[in-house]
Amino acid sequence: MNPSNRPDSTFDVIIIGAGVTGLYQLYLARKAGLSVRVFDAAGGVGGTWYWNCYPGCCFDSESESYGYTWSKALLEEWDWTEHFSPQPETERYLNYVADRFDLRRDIQLNARVQAARFDTKTRRWSVQLTTGERASAQFLIAAVGVLSADYTPEFVGIKDFKGLSLHTGRWPRDGVDLRGKRVAVIGTGPTGVQLITKIARDVAHLTVFQRTPNYCAPLRNRPVTPAEQQHFKATYAEIHQQLRETPAGFLYHFDTRSAFEFSAEERLAYYEKLWALPGFAKWLSGFPEVMTNRAINEEFAGFLRNKIRARINDPVLAEKLVPKNHPFGSKRIPLESGYFEVYNRDNVSLVELLETPIQRMTASGIETSERAYAFDVIIYATGFDAVTGPLTRMNIEGVNGQTLGEKWADGVRTYLGLLTAGFPNLFIATNSAFCNYPVCAEMVVEWIAGAIAHVRANNLASIEATPEAEAAWVEHSAELASHSFLSDANSWFMGSNIPGKKRALLLYSNSAPAYRAKCEEVAAHGYQGFTLQ
Repeated sequence: MNPSNRPDSTFDVIIIGAGVTGLYQLYLARKAGLSVRVFDAAGGVGGTWYWNCYPGCCFDSESESYGYTWSKALLEEWDWTEHFSPQPETERYLNYVADRFDLRRDIQLNARVQAARFDTKTRRWSVQLTTGERASAQFLIAAVGVLSADYTPEFVGIKDFKGLSLHTGRWPRDGVDLRGKRVAVIGTGPTGVQLITKIARDVAHLTVFQRTPNYCAPLRNRPVTPAEQQHFKATYAEIHQQLRETPAGFLYHFDTRSAFEFSAEERLAYYEKLWALPGFAKWLSGFPEVMTNRAINEEFAGFLRNKIRARINDPVLAEKLVPKNHPFGSKRIPLESGYFEVYNRDNVSLVELLETPIQRMTASGIETSERAYAFDVIIYATGFDAVTGPLTRMNIEGVNGQTLGEKWADGVRTYLGLLTAGFPNLFIATNSAFCNYPVCAEMVVEWIAGAIAHVRANNLASIEATPEAEAAWVEHSAELASHSFLSDANSWFMGSNIPGKKRALLLYSNSAPAYRAKCEEVAAHGYQGFTLQ
C-alpha cells in the first residue's frame, strides 16, 4: 500500500530516499518505535538501482560484499547469481528487502521533495513535495545517495535535436530499442563503458564522444556456482569482518610488502598476476606505493596502457584510448567486459572531444569543430553532480533563512560528513568516506540512529554541528586530500565535472576503519563537537 492517502503528516522522522541507505534507515527507525515516512521521487524502491537501468549496468564490487549485513535471515535467504550482480538482480534484491521487512507501508513513491525548512520555534522540519503536499518531523534524514543528481552539459542547441535524447541515470523503465539506430554516446566513464560494450553489437552505428580515456580493466564476471553460494553463506561473518577492516571496505588489502623490495622484472610479473584477478583487485590490492609513489604509479600505469594497446587492432586508435593525463587510481577505475574490443568493430567510431569539441547540437545530431554527425539517438553518459548535488538541488533552508546551496556555494562544509552547522536535526545519510557503499552506509545509518536515540532519551530537541568542529573537520579533510592522487584528476571525486562547482575532494580520503573509529569516538564522548539543545 502506498501511504500517500494516509491522513497523518506529522512524524518523528522523515527520510528522503528509498535506496540502500534509506531502506535500512527506515528499518532502524521503525525498530526504535519512531513514526517515520520515506519520500522518494522514483516509482519504486532501490535508489540508484532503480534509475540506472541502462543496458549493461552492473556491480563493480563483488556481490557477496554488497548486500546488507544486518540480517542473518536475509543473508541465508538471498542467492546471488553472478559474482558482480547486474542491475536487474540488484533491484530485485532491494525490492525483496522492502517486502521481507514490510517497509513499503511507510514509503511514499512518486514523491519528490521540493523544499524543507527548519522552524527555530518548534525545532522541527517542514517538508514540501512538488505536489504541494506537506509533512513535518523532528528529524530529517537525507538518504539521497552520492550519485543521484544526473548531469547533462548545457550544450548549445540541446533542445533542437529531433531524435531521442537519453541520460543513463534516468533510463526509461520500459527500455529502449536501439537496434538498427545511429547512436551517439557522450562520455566514457564507468557508466559509458558498460553501456557502450552492451549496445555496440545491436546498433547500426555507434559514435563514442570521449573527453578523457580511462584506465579500464577487466571485470572478469561469471556465474556463482552452487558451491560458491554455500561458501558465501557459511563465511559471511568472516567476509563482513574483512570488509570492516580493509581501507576501502572492499575484499582487498594492499600488499604488506613494498614495491621496492622487488626488481623491475619481478614487479612486472606481479602486475600480470594482478591483471588476471577480478574486480578492483588491480586498484586496491597491489603494492601500496602505486597510490603513494609517482614513479611506481607511472610504472603500473604504463603496464595498463600496454594491456589496452594489445586489445585494439588499429595502433593509431589505440593511442587515443590510452589514458595519459592523470595518474592511475585518481579516478574510479571502470571495470569492463570487452570494452576495448568494441573499437575493432566496423560500426563503431571514436571522436576525441579535446581535439574536436562539440560546438552545438542540431536538429539532426551533433556538430563538432570538425564536422556534423547525424543520429537517431543521443545518449548522455555524462555523470552526476556528485555528493552535494542531490542536496543543493532541493531548497533546504536552515536557521536564519540560509539554504544549504548558499552555505555550500564555496564548497561542502560538514562535521563528520553527517551534519552541518546551521541545520539542526538534518542528518546527511550519505557514505562520504571513500568506501564500498553498503559497508560504510550501514555504519552511517547506525550512527544516525544512535544520535537520534541519544537526543530523545535525554529529552532534547535538537542536535547540530558546531561551527568550530565543522571548520576543523573541513581543514582536516583538505589536509588528507592534499596527500592523495585523487586530487590529480578532473573527476566527480573533485566536483570538477560540474561547471562553477568549487574544486575540492568530495569524499573523506582517510581509511574506512579510521572514519568509523572517529565517528564512534565522537558518540562515546557525548557527541563532542555538536550542540545539543
